[in-house]
Amino acid sequence: MDMTLRHHGRYEAFIERALAMPALPTAVVHPCSTETLRSAVELKLQGLLDPLLVGPESKIRAIAEAAELSLAGIRIEPVEHSHAAAGRAVELAAAGTVGALMKGSLHSDELLSAVIASPRLRTERRMSHVYVMDIPAYDKLLVVTDAAINIAPDLDQKRDICQNAVDFLRRLGVETPRVAVLAAVETVNSKMQATLDAAALTVMAARGQIEGAMVDGPLAFDNAISIEAARAKSITSPVAGEADILLVPDLEAGNMLAKQLIYFAGADAAGLVLGARVPIILTSRADPAKVRMASAALARLTVAASDLLVPRAFREFS
Repeated sequence: MDMTLRHHGRYEAFIERALAMPALPTAVVHPCSTETLRSAVELKLQGLLDPLLVGPESKIRAIAEAAELSLAGIRIEPVEHSHAAAGRAVELAAAGTVGALMKGSLHSDELLSAVIASPRLRTERRMSHVYVMDIPAYDKLLVVTDAAINIAPDLDQKRDICQNAVDFLRRLGVETPRVAVLAAVETVNSKMQATLDAAALTVMAARGQIEGAMVDGPLAFDNAISIEAARAKSITSPVAGEADILLVPDLEAGNMLAKQLIYFAGADAAGLVLGARVPIILTSRADPAKVRMASAALARLTVAASDLLVPRAFREFS
């Protein structure tokens, strides 16, 4: 069966909301590949982002010429190399010149390290990544976190990862997100750290240490997303079968889960990095145009609905 026939187009509603706002000034960090430069140009033409290209100007212009991409109306902030591009983009965000960062052709670690080094951009929260997934077989958008940044988070870091995702969904209009804390089993096992962390996070939410969400775990994947699977195991939970957020035990589990949903279940996966003063758009060369557009729209809506560092023109409109 062609799974794409079952898509519900769940990105369209928030893309339309984002398009009703002015373009978000965004530093595109070291866009020195055809794919990243084309993405920046397309997002400008679509009216979602107002890109500021931060990188070696001669190289950027050569790539644009070779790919027949017009840079008309797009500003370039010239720097010598990727490390300098990350540093300068962070300075621009800290000064309020741009309201978001977008990764170009440099390593994620290089960009995120520059953000962490900036007192004006980092926060008390751990930075984390969210995949906002449109899955044909699920009846709403589903967030998977963290599948890209935190390798083996401890309990305190998982609390931050959870709160980042909850705050993000609340800004998008989900009043009380339902968080399923995943493990291999749905019972607490002292030999399985993921189940102990899940149980602790559930209690933390009940005690107000995680705010604005219903949190339950440990839950195995099947009973997190299937009411029938939960009933078969006699699980009574406001989250089981209704999850908005899947909080994974570690990066490896999250990365494999997200990619299985993309390649076996026909899912689309827009993504952002949260926890800094500006959202950070991470795109992959394999991402279709629809996913890149959705990621930019999510950044735009996040800025409009928050107290992040917002460029003046965008703030006055919002």
